[in-house]
Amino acid sequence: MTQMTNDQIRQNVRGRYQKIAVKKVEAASSCCTPAESCCDSPSDFDAISAKMGYSSEELAAAPEGANLGLGCGNPQAIAELQAGEHVLDLGSGGGFDCFLASRQVGDQGQVIGVDMTPEMISRARENSIKGKFMNTEFRLGEIEHLPVSDNSVNVIISNCVINLSPDKQQVFREAYRVLQPGGRLAISDIVTTAELPPEIKNDLDELYSGCISGASSIAVVEGMLRESGFTEIRIEPKDESRTFIKDWVPGANVDQYIVSAVIKAVKS
Repeated sequence: MTQMTNDQIRQNVRGRYQKIAVKKVEAASSCCTPAESCCDSPSDFDAISAKMGYSSEELAAAPEGANLGLGCGNPQAIAELQAGEHVLDLGSGGGFDCFLASRQVGDQGQVIGVDMTPEMISRARENSIKGKFMNTEFRLGEIEHLPVSDNSVNVIISNCVINLSPDKQQVFREAYRVLQPGGRLAISDIVTTAELPPEIKNDLDELYSGCISGASSIAVVEGMLRESGFTEIRIEPKDESRTFIKDWVPGANVDQYIVSAVIKAVKS
């Protein structure tokens, strides 16, 4: 991809999530659904998130308006967070996963959310104040150029966001940079299980910002992680995710080509 194409992809993605962020009780039916819905309510978002692995307790724990029905998994549930740890969420949206992580790391811990959409950052900050989450903060920035110092966090989580980057290798380099030695990556994201048809792969607008055409294969993701310096790499596709992925583009059978996966790695 040319740099201009990369920038255009970022603008398309930013524009999509800007629209989602400014709706108070309405948003796209899923992070990864190209077709937006104006009819989804907060209860709909809870139903969507339940399919992704969130418990009823988790859904009730975050401030109203934090859960926008975004993602393809539950990364903080797989991160094995400990009290006092510093956590970074790549593409934090309305702050949902940050608030859940906040409960686990406690008052001595810290959770930083980074998002490139100003409207999402504003929404997350409002939610943080509303829920009195004193150990969370939200920073505006691109995940390819993190506004986070070197060797400063214990854990990185992310929920169906890295596939949206046109420069995934740079994302993993940045993740490695900001993690402390021994720090770990625990993310949920989309990977391909078969070659995407040209009509899907070449759609760099709607289907890219819908978490589909930007997905990489398990082998490619593993290669990028190793190239960045990560070890103990584990990528576990979740076949059960096809039950909700098939609804992202009705009639397109995208579940035949992509699946949600748990991706873990360690900085040596």
